[in-house]
Amino acid sequence: MSSDKTILIINPGSTSTKVGIFSDGEMRVNVSVKHDDAELRKFATIWDQYDYRKDAILGVLRDNDLSIEKIDAIACRGGNVKPLPGGIYRICPKMIADMKSGVYGGHPINVGGLIAFDLGNQYNIPVLTADPPMTDELCASARYSGIPQISRQSSFHALNQKATARKIAAGLGKKYDEVNLIVVHLGGGISVGAHRKGKIIDVNNALDGDGPFSPERAGSLPAGDLVKLCFSGEYSKEQILKLLTGGGGLYAYLGTTNAIEIEKRIADGDLKAAEVYEAMAYQVAKEIGACTTVLEGEIDAIALTGSLVYSKILLDSLLKKISFIAPVLLNPGENEMEALADAAMRYFSQEEELSVYS
Repeated sequence: MSSDKTILIINPGSTSTKVGIFSDGEMRVNVSVKHDDAELRKFATIWDQYDYRKDAILGVLRDNDLSIEKIDAIACRGGNVKPLPGGIYRICPKMIADMKSGVYGGHPINVGGLIAFDLGNQYNIPVLTADPPMTDELCASARYSGIPQISRQSSFHALNQKATARKIAAGLGKKYDEVNLIVVHLGGGISVGAHRKGKIIDVNNALDGDGPFSPERAGSLPAGDLVKLCFSGEYSKEQILKLLTGGGGLYAYLGTTNAIEIEKRIADGDLKAAEVYEAMAYQVAKEIGACTTVLEGEIDAIALTGSLVYSKILLDSLLKKISFIAPVLLNPGENEMEALADAAMRYFSQEEELSVYS
């Protein structure tokens, strides 16, 4: 595979914008531009963050004396688009329109996709994405909600889940399509996926806040109480949605999404912080337990990935609850940057054909 390409990698998250520069077969730059909670909350919508996020991306290029004209491709983490199989896609006008519609959800990755698309058009650079959050491989049973008007959706950290699963399978001396895994992404949002022989057959809709509560998402809620809250007259639709994603979880209980700060508060004797953090671990373990039934107990390993794997308090609590199920293997941090670079290189080498978004 040729490695003489320079790839700009864009990966906006809830609280940061990750920017990478991959060239000569290596990740030369991998920067996470942190965004202050108070600063982000000044923007009424994610789309209002366009200039703020774009300035952060171009600032990384300037800091590394790299002109955008030297870029061979832009690889951006996929946005909230229609359900589709995993693969490598060109970001196209239809994809941008679907992200802007909000039909499939809202997240800063959508803004990143638009920034990448605009830069690609301006400088005639191919713009790629791979394994977007709406990657959909759910089995038929996983789609049922209990109400015919509502179908469960697949919307989660597909890129990191798939990359982690491939890495864990290789470590076991097997191919991805030869193993059953439970992969848990622990970040600003939390997703727990049941991987059966190369397909993610069940996973919580982490975008909308289903599953365990997380640093900023509310998690699955008591349905009746949620309905009462919606019709209480105290909240608008937008305010309710903000409670579910962005203003829920650790932030709602403790006023912060910062795990380091929360761990310090726990060490200083904050009993409320300890109780809330333990409750999050409890809900994650419970979701992992549910996936064991989906895989009918045939599990090669449980893989924990994402930034919160570095949290010793959270990790210790999880290990106590899940170690009896299967070997627990750690892949801390986010692998999305490397996964996007690898997808771009597969595109250039023609190792994998582009999938078509239609």
